Amino acid sequence: MSQASGVIQYQRVADQARRDELILSHLPLVKHVLGRLAAELPPGVDVDNLESAGVLGLVEAAGKFDPTRNAQFKTFAFLRIRGAIVDELRRNSPLPQHMLEKVALVRKACRKLPPPVTVDAIADETGLTIDEVADALSADRFSRMVSWEQTAQPNGFGPAHMAAPPEAASERWEAVQQLADAIEELPARERMAVTLYFREEMRLKEMQSVMKLSPSRISRILSRATFELREKLRARGVDTAAVFAGALG
Repeated sequence: MSQASGVIQYQRVADQARRDELILSHLPLVKHVLGRLAAELPPGVDVDNLESAGVLGLVEAAGKFDPTRNAQFKTFAFLRIRGAIVDELRRNSPLPQHMLEKVALVRKACRKLPPPVTVDAIADETGLTIDEVADALSADRFSRMVSWEQTAQPNGFGPAHMAAPPEAASERWEAVQQLADAIEELPARERMAVTLYFREEMRLKEMQSVMKLSPSRISRILSRATFELREKLRARGVDTAAVFAGALG
């Protein structure tokens, strides 16, 4: 074997060892991403078979990660893992017809009702229960969900991480302040759920021990809280997409 061939072979072995180390050391990130994503899913979605998709996303991230770029692998891998899980959900977890019918009712009510729309107002308009509205809102978000893999930039960052012009910084700061004010206006239980999930980055199972509620109940509380926060901000003319991307995960 020539010296050049030996160097190439050594580099391949070293690169494989680096990828293996990245994968093994970041396996807990798959469970974290899946645990966080569970709060955004409608009831009835089977989450048990999604971990393997997340692991494949991690493996892909390790293979494509360029350590010479100014990026952390954890952030890069998070996007790939989440994208792989969302893609698997789309392929294998279609919403049942009865849920699609409720989503259609909720969408129609949202178009008809004056802003800011509340979950109580949607329930009155549609005849659905509060829990059914919360579940339909979760299903609606799921049906609109865009894979982070599709929106990520070549360097592994999505639109929320792109540099904003200086004049946008003050506008965004004001919007985040309005979001903080809107959170303070929430009922205590919803305010706690939003704080634990978005600020403390707890998973539903971790929140269960704090709030003394089932994961499904916490998920519905979060669905209601985030919807009404968006509606409050939308009524005030705030760009909710930008604010939620930066402040609420």
